[in-house]
Amino acid sequence: MNTNKNDKFKAETEVNNNTCTVYLSGELDLSVAPDFRNTMEPLVANTDQDLIVNLKDLKYIDSTGIGILLSILKARHAKDASFMVEEVPGNIQKLFDMTGITKFFVPQENSQ
Repeated sequence: MNTNKNDKFKAETEVNNNTCTVYLSGELDLSVAPDFRNTMEPLVANTDQDLIVNLKDLKYIDSTGIGILLSILKARHAKDASFMVEEVPGNIQKLFDMTGITKFFVPQENSQ
């Protein structure tokens, strides 16, 4: 699946076993947010698969993009389904750290 409203942003989906990974590239901002939401909606609803968003090739994310990631996190948490963000570029990691959301996107150890 490829979301390509403009050449700046792409979301490509790969499914392996029980894991769905969405690879983002380009710039995730307000202009592509509706397409990204439409791409993610059925994936978020599918609780039979772990959901991973890979940001390795993402160049930029604005508050709208962060908001979408947080809404995915909340929806998956409400369904008791896993959601992780991986391979976060340094500039985006700094933004996640400054906003305090980093801790929500990493796998949590089971505390027993």
